[in-house]
Amino acid sequence: MKIYKQAERVQELPKQFFASLTEKVQKVVNEGHDVINLGQGNPDQPTPPHIVEAMREAVKSPGNHKYSPFRGQTSFKEAIAAFYKREYGVDINPDDEVAVLFGGKAGLVEIPQVLLNPGDKVLVPDPGYPDYLSGVSLSGAEMVKMPLEEDNHFLPDYDSIPEEDFQKAKLMFLNYPNNPTGAVASHEFFRDTVSVASKHDMCIVHDFAYGAIGFEGRKPVSFLETDGAKDVGIEIYTLSKTYNMAGWRIGFAVGNKSVIEALNILQDHLYVSLFGAIQEAAVTALLGPQKCVDELVAMYERRRKTLIDGLQRIGWDVNAPAGSFFAWLKVPTGFSSVEFADLLLKEIKVAVAPGVGFGEHGEGYVRVGLLTSIERIEEAVDRIENLKLFDK
Repeated sequence: MKIYKQAERVQELPKQFFASLTEKVQKVVNEGHDVINLGQGNPDQPTPPHIVEAMREAVKSPGNHKYSPFRGQTSFKEAIAAFYKREYGVDINPDDEVAVLFGGKAGLVEIPQVLLNPGDKVLVPDPGYPDYLSGVSLSGAEMVKMPLEEDNHFLPDYDSIPEEDFQKAKLMFLNYPNNPTGAVASHEFFRDTVSVASKHDMCIVHDFAYGAIGFEGRKPVSFLETDGAKDVGIEIYTLSKTYNMAGWRIGFAVGNKSVIEALNILQDHLYVSLFGAIQEAAVTALLGPQKCVDELVAMYERRRKTLIDGLQRIGWDVNAPAGSFFAWLKVPTGFSSVEFADLLLKEIKVAVAPGVGFGEHGEGYVRVGLLTSIERIEEAVDRIENLKLFDK
């Protein structure tokens, strides 16, 4: 069989971190071991029944068996606008300030391709979601890392970024509540962000994937709540986390009209929009009862307490995340993040994600997901205690 050479743009793509992590864990599972997988980012709860029922009914409609409008159903875009008004007090024009996405990840990878040219610079958080790098690679742009340090609450320190990088950067990615650190952003931080973007003629892309998940009664802040935010950027939201619809692959971008139009133009060439029944079900999710969201956040908060209290009990000095469904934990002295993750998987069959997989400034940490039952989290803590790595 003839082997065809891949295009350079494919060869230059970064290695898919989560794929390699999944492969490593699956190998141990295939050997017959009981692995407690705290390394994944896949919600473990089913989609709420009323959303599934809406989908079931929508599938029956012959109108949904045809191509959907290229840029999405009007009803879905109007629901997005109503959702943002209800949740954040933000006015969104459904006609030109909304782009329907095949999941949030698709938009994050598309953005650099529609705004950047080869050689342009883009500011990327480090540690950060690995797929930001995929879109940067495909665009031929140059990445500038913004360190997220614990001393600054895992927010980028704009004063420490060289002025030259700001002047050359055309795009900045942000993500709060943050994956992997669990940090949240304040109104003050977003005001500073709008100021920086305005000064340097730079577009902000705020990845709001975990927008519904804040703890201790604190609701995460939307970037678009900030005065002037729509002038300088967009926000990307996904239904994957808020409504446990990860496998449905539906999300949206809202904000700056010119950026939304650029996204829509690219997608006009790539897709013929999403299956109409999924869009109808998404309307039900956004506009229907929100008790399911409150219950979901409460469940994650109980799991968070179980994990953090348990690890502190066995002597591991850890901090609780303020948002998202991840905890960001310092590894014990003497281990790299990969060494510690490999030790947990090999010796006690507990899987976590090594922090270096999220960037060089993730070294020294592991990411732990709150995506399994309290009983399994308790068992994971007991297994870690048996390693006797921590002084009580």
